[in-house]
Amino acid sequence: MAVNYIKKHREFFVALYAAIITFLTYATVYAFRKPFSVGTYHDTPTVFGLAYKDALVITQVLGYMFSKFYGIKFIAELKHFRRGKLILLLVGISWLALLLFAIIPAPYNILFLFINGFPLGIIWGIVFSFVEGRKATDFIGAALAVSFIFSSGFVKSVGKTLMVQFHIKELWMPFVTGLVFVIPMILLLWLLEKIPPPTEADKAQRVTRASLNKAERKIFFKNFSTGLVLLVLVYVILTVFRDIRDNFAADMFREMGFGKNAAVFTETETPISIIVLILISSMIFIKNNARAFFITHYLIIAGFMIAGISSWLFLYQHLPPLYWMTLVGLGLYVGYIPFNCILFDRMIATYRYTGNVGFLMYVADSFGYLGSVGVIILKTFFSGHMEWSVLYGNGVIIFSVIGVAGTTIALYYFKSKYNKINIVYA
Repeated sequence: MAVNYIKKHREFFVALYAAIITFLTYATVYAFRKPFSVGTYHDTPTVFGLAYKDALVITQVLGYMFSKFYGIKFIAELKHFRRGKLILLLVGISWLALLLFAIIPAPYNILFLFINGFPLGIIWGIVFSFVEGRKATDFIGAALAVSFIFSSGFVKSVGKTLMVQFHIKELWMPFVTGLVFVIPMILLLWLLEKIPPPTEADKAQRVTRASLNKAERKIFFKNFSTGLVLLVLVYVILTVFRDIRDNFAADMFREMGFGKNAAVFTETETPISIIVLILISSMIFIKNNARAFFITHYLIIAGFMIAGISSWLFLYQHLPPLYWMTLVGLGLYVGYIPFNCILFDRMIATYRYTGNVGFLMYVADSFGYLGSVGVIILKTFFSGHMEWSVLYGNGVIIFSVIGVAGTTIALYYFKSKYNKINIVYA
């Protein structure tokens, strides 16, 4: 009976399996990326006038940024075989870099965070290639994307616990945190390879996904250039503020009196993860691709408004710090997560254009991380001793206005283009 029930509801169980495995797989990846940001590194000398931690963040983000530019080609042309082994190789390189980061004296060890960041930046595109182009991609992709939020807070809590409870030194903590997650990652990669490919029904509704060569990528971008440029601008804003919050949350919590609380990262990120997962995965019930694509723009606008309004309330002392960190995170992730699971997948399905999400996502990501590096450098050299929480709150307010405007114009562009080509859906 149980076997017959599973066969009858195979599509549901495949989606649930894929959602759980991709969530957990990418969560373990974060154990090799984010724990270093828990440290404050106050006793470490500056690097070319930069605070040591700022130099670490910039160096790793630079590795990520170059990885994303490289990924435009690499992920667009990715073939669907031996992907699990490729992820394991990339994680292995990043983990080895963390070992060398711990062994080589500061500040010379900052180079190894660049080496750590570069291979990790490729992994999202590989993982998402297992699940794109399905009727359930909204749900599976939401679970994968929410792992950004939950795992970031969780692995930071693990890293902080290793320092506070087990007295692991700041420089060794990132490597040891990775050690905790090595065996689970190997098991999860084996399970990831077991995800069944899209069915014929999936392909009929969401279009067959294929690799794109250089000429095909140029044609694709040219056909949607205005809207894509606007969306990339919006995504740059979201990435900058999401990445700053991610990398400097420990500093902001310390400024606000929560420096000794290792669980504070999980306390703020867990409710955000649950809310965003429910909100984004509910898009699976919208069968019409065009309607879902346009609604996603409204979600992004709502996210900017939540982030901007909560920041204004915090700066004028109408909102407690923990509520602000939770709400500003919620708003930014409500805007950020759709790019990573719904927006481009539904766009391809809406306009019936053969391609893959990875290409579009890596175009957006490359410029997003470029923006992150620029903002961190500007803060370091031109903001003196301004607190991160004050700088961050003001920046979120200003750029939320820009984000709402940019998303609104992009929505108008894509609706106009859709009306002109007059696509009819079943």
